[in-house]
Amino acid sequence: MTPCPLALSSSQCYCANQKSSFGSRPRAKTAILLLAHGSPENPDQTPEFLNYVTGGRPLPPAVIEEIRRRYSLIGFSPLACWTLLQAHQLSQSLNMPVFAGMRNWKPFIDDAVKTISAENYERVIAVCLAPQNSRTSVGLYRNAVTAAGNILFKMDFVEEWHDEPLLIKAFAEKLLEGWEKANAEHGAKLPIIFTAHSVPERTITEGDPYERQAKETAELVATQAALEPSDWTFAFQSQGMSGGKWIGPTVEETIKNLKTKGHSGVFIHPVGFLCDHVEVLYDIDIFFKQFADKENMRLWRAESLNGSKTLTAALAELVSKRMKVSGIKQEADGHYQPSKARP
Repeated sequence: MTPCPLALSSSQCYCANQKSSFGSRPRAKTAILLLAHGSPENPDQTPEFLNYVTGGRPLPPAVIEEIRRRYSLIGFSPLACWTLLQAHQLSQSLNMPVFAGMRNWKPFIDDAVKTISAENYERVIAVCLAPQNSRTSVGLYRNAVTAAGNILFKMDFVEEWHDEPLLIKAFAEKLLEGWEKANAEHGAKLPIIFTAHSVPERTITEGDPYERQAKETAELVATQAALEPSDWTFAFQSQGMSGGKWIGPTVEETIKNLKTKGHSGVFIHPVGFLCDHVEVLYDIDIFFKQFADKENMRLWRAESLNGSKTLTAALAELVSKRMKVSGIKQEADGHYQPSKARP
């Protein structure tokens, strides 16, 4: 049996016990649904996983093999593990039932929606664990929920939360912790490259807010961490391997540009991702590090939020705000119920 990536015991491991919901209570009327991308459990599952990602559209064999190779190099993507941990922590924080669903792998969004309906929840607050809104991420998650069939509950879908103060605080905590250590090791102040996943250029030209929101997140984190404008820059990472132009600048271009300015090292802080997965563990930790080495540059990275309690607090605050807007209050036993109308 593969050891739990989160170092939990076999009795506690979410994946080993196929656990994807937490704090289920018969009396509760409102539940929370966390939505994430999903990732294969082993490299051999890559073709099936990619079939879900593309919606059945075939990919060139060379692309499939390259992605399989990347998963082989990182060994295992803990994306689902961290998502389930956050669901558990959020359930404990709010004393509410929390479900988790993945768009492209187990536990699937479709299964989570069916379970929620079967347990007769009346309202669901759905939160996509991609804070910046884009039709290429958040839009697809919404479609996955509605595609599950006849939804028997009222859904409040959180479209974006890229500027949630506690999310910004969580990113700033990881930034300062890692940057200070890296600066000490390097013996000089390292320039910071904030990153987020790239998207096709046509997505932005058609009015998608993602590029603006990703940069806003970086600016807010920089302000929270009291950075000077000269301390940081921004780049988009993980451009696609096919299908037209993707937005930049790329991380590779940015590393080269910083080298021409006399820097011999960089510190990368991905603010478009909440936890470790292939875009962090391969793209940054392997590919960008090797690229930097070839440029005679050293590369450090901020730790991902993963199980951050500040991230849990951000999610709890986000849900609580939606409760208040919907007129739902928390009863003494911890369950949320609609507020009674005043006479």
